[in-house]
Amino acid sequence: MGRLSGKRALVTAAGQGIGRASALAMAAEGAHVFATDVNADALADLSGDGITTLVLDARDDDSVAEGVATAQPDVLFNCAGFVHHGTVLDATDAEWDFAFDLNVRAMFRTIRAALPGMLERGGGSIVNMSSACSSIIGAPNRFIYGTTKAAVIGLTKSVAVDYITKGIRCNCICPGTVESPSWHDRVKALGEELGSYEEAHKQFVARQPMGRVATAEEIAALVVYLSSDESAFTTGQPHVIDGGWSG
Repeated sequence: MGRLSGKRALVTAAGQGIGRASALAMAAEGAHVFATDVNADALADLSGDGITTLVLDARDDDSVAEGVATAQPDVLFNCAGFVHHGTVLDATDAEWDFAFDLNVRAMFRTIRAALPGMLERGGGSIVNMSSACSSIIGAPNRFIYGTTKAAVIGLTKSVAVDYITKGIRCNCICPGTVESPSWHDRVKALGEELGSYEEAHKQFVARQPMGRVATAEEIAALVVYLSSDESAFTTGQPHVIDGGWSG
């Protein structure tokens, strides 16, 4: 019997990267996973025992409500997000608004939609994607991103303390650099600035004292733990998994 047997899990941004790896890992541990993404094509080849795919736009209240009504999750993993590049002087109002809507408000939407069902059923686990680049550590040219991810930590702690006696746990994950399609896009973008993809890759890897970036599966293992009853005494915590970057 898997660690998540009998649980229903809703995962946002399951089309690639950490979201996809987590959906697969949860299903492998016995959960019925509702793997969602705004991009239907990204879900096309995501299949397997225990996985149901749904198109869900985490920036749309009606889409979120429909997805939650279908999934009726015991576990909610909020993975959707975007990384903006630049300093405070580079940031535009439009970028700021988009980032807070996707990186923070989307979690407000999904949690607000999922909580009543969790409370009615007597419990649930909420896992939010934050970052080591947040209130934990600053990273160059990550002004908007780091600000939103610090907000996720505050959101997580607030939900945790409000529902700690109701059987609801809420934690967040704070990774360092993780191998994913979106990360490779960022490496390419920096490589264009530096004139070398190899140099950009080297800079990203050098941030982790371990000398490598994480795999999506390594982050997914922590998602499974926080979703399972093994972490029943854990709530309101930012879980840093960054290869020693912030250490």
